[in-house]
Amino acid sequence: MQASSPQASSPQASSPHVLLINPNSSEATTGMMLAIARRKADGRLRLEAATATRSPSMIVNEIQLAASASQVIEIGRAQDAGCIGIIVSAYGDPGVVHLQESLQVPVMGICEASMIDASQGGRKFGVATVTPDLAEAIAARAASLGLPHLYTGIRCTPGDPVKLADDAERLRSELAAAVRLCIQDGAEAVIIGGGPLGEAAEYLRTQFDIPIIAPIGSAVDLMIAALANGNGHRN
Repeated sequence: MQASSPQASSPQASSPHVLLINPNSSEATTGMMLAIARRKADGRLRLEAATATRSPSMIVNEIQLAASASQVIEIGRAQDAGCIGIIVSAYGDPGVVHLQESLQVPVMGICEASMIDASQGGRKFGVATVTPDLAEAIAARAASLGLPHLYTGIRCTPGDPVKLADDAERLRSELAAAVRLCIQDGAEAVIIGGGPLGEAAEYLRTQFDIPIIAPIGSAVDLMIAALANGNGHRN
């Protein structure tokens, strides 16, 4: 099934599935994220997707991130009983805490999931990304998860993040340089911070000797574990 807008419906909508919400308004990005999530799930989960319509095609600052939360919440709360879990696929996790507190199904934000993954065993971790204007929001998320002592900080690529995201080869190169800076900062694992960076994250996982964390995959793994354990929302 193709990624759909939150208004679209499907005759299979009531079948058990996990919904991936893209808070960015790009359908192409939603399709890419959904493909990554489905590859990671490898048949263990049925995944569908919804795309926000009121946000920019790529969220790049805290104002846009905060504004996107309202539609994420609307989409999440509008789901029927066939929705057994929700993944919010924007770094910074807009609307995630509200949905975790109000829904009785597991809700995973890719920022939360990747930080839990990266910090396993007490590893120090950093974030390599393209959005310097989200640095404070990302640091705040690490603090809210009780992980500030393990967070080595953020390293960002130079230039316009939207233009960079449209150039796959340059994106990989610039993110690799940011990963190396994170390693210099003492990171023992590095997260590629952003849903629209999903393909670059998958590529970079093979390029370094330390763990490179791809957030969408982290969220899928945590969702599978939560459903297997019968967990509801995570507090």
